[in-house]
Amino acid sequence: MGKTRLEAFSDGVLAIIITIMVLELRVPHGSDLQSLQPLLPVFLSYILSFIYLGIYWNNHHHMLHTVRRVTGAILWSNLHLLFWLSLVPFVTGWMGENHFAALPTALYGVVLFMAAVAYLILQSRIISANGGKDSLLAKAVEKDRKGKVSQVLYAIAIPLAFWNQWLSDALYVLVAVIWLIPDRRIERILEE
Repeated sequence: MGKTRLEAFSDGVLAIIITIMVLELRVPHGSDLQSLQPLLPVFLSYILSFIYLGIYWNNHHHMLHTVRRVTGAILWSNLHLLFWLSLVPFVTGWMGENHFAALPTALYGVVLFMAAVAYLILQSRIISANGGKDSLLAKAVEKDRKGKVSQVLYAIAIPLAFWNQWLSDALYVLVAVIWLIPDRRIERILEE
């Protein structure tokens, strides 16, 4: 089975997720800058989530370049990832509407953590179906320090939200910044 439908479906789902998220931004009733102030937490949570979805889309795109064979396990693993990403608009809105309160901030982290786990599961299924440890993807990701560090930071940020949600949010931003730095591992392997 080819990867074209997998790519098209995933791109479509991510586009819909981003669209749903932006539709949750409400237009203020005033025409001055002060009327925007109550929307600031919602807008900040939207920006962070948009960046996260962009990071997932970008890395998913690169990862699928290594795929030569798609299996049922890859399809289900991809749906698992898309499930967690589809919850991003909900937790984004809840966190923003409640001004980064503890429980919404923690749940935001749970969704990010589970999306990271789902991504790693998809990655391992792709590696298994496309040559194992000798596959292009296996060679590209090797030790995957960024992925492991991200999961540790999420695991710290989730309970931290109940003590200090701003530190928790700072860890979510830190993970996004870590992944904003372009990850050229897959591109390098494909060029070789």
